[in-house]
Amino acid sequence: MSETTYKGTALITGASSGIGAAYADRLARRGYDLILVARNRDRLDQLANRLSTATGRAVEVVVADLGRKEDVRRVEEILRTDASITMLVNNAGIGGAAPLLQSDADQMESMIDLNVTALTRLTYAVVPQFVQRGNGTIVNIASIVAVAPEVLNGVYGGSKAFVLALSQSLRHELADKGVRVQAVLPGAIRTEFWDIAGQPVENLPQSIVMSVDHLVDAALAGLDQGEFATVPSLPDAADWHSFEAARAALGPNLSRNVPAARYGVSV
Repeated sequence: MSETTYKGTALITGASSGIGAAYADRLARRGYDLILVARNRDRLDQLANRLSTATGRAVEVVVADLGRKEDVRRVEEILRTDASITMLVNNAGIGGAAPLLQSDADQMESMIDLNVTALTRLTYAVVPQFVQRGNGTIVNIASIVAVAPEVLNGVYGGSKAFVLALSQSLRHELADKGVRVQAVLPGAIRTEFWDIAGQPVENLPQSIVMSVDHLVDAALAGLDQGEFATVPSLPDAADWHSFEAARAALGPNLSRNVPAARYGVSV
């Protein structure tokens, strides 16, 4: 049995491989019991057995396809009713690299269902419990395309921009309620994401590809340091703060009762 202090239960979506599996490993070693959610039972069972043996933590497996409404509802119910849950890691998602004219609208809709709708519903399922207790942590896996949507498929970029915007709003609304919110913005990570997106990771410049282990270790370090937005590749956090300051500076002038003078509209 692990000597690490018990920290409650972390529910991780997309947990059977890649980023989700790495989070499962690290959080179990930090003292969390786990609820692992993904579609692949064999992978989930193998991971659960390995982690429970290595760490002594309780690991529950939930086989669910979060692109299906009925499966999302099942996971929502767990988040609403399991009082041991202290962390939600919204990691499940799919991506795309094809431009608009080469994309399938049905596939883009499925991407929105998973990346946006499921993440939103799971977040809203757990927040009331966290607020009632006065503590809890939500980790939303976004992407650098949230701020650089030109890099890959536009719908994918839009979905991750939503994740970042939702996280910003949650941080604002929950700041005085004891609930931590972190948005993680990975760059290119060595996972199955690229094969599914139709762009094998081997085709990318290897100087921009980070390992899953490095990503998750950096993300958790950012959480420990109190970061809201963690961009593991960004050398200087001041660059992000400058980005946020520029956005905040727009605020006072985003809504006024007359158009800006440069438009030459008579008022």
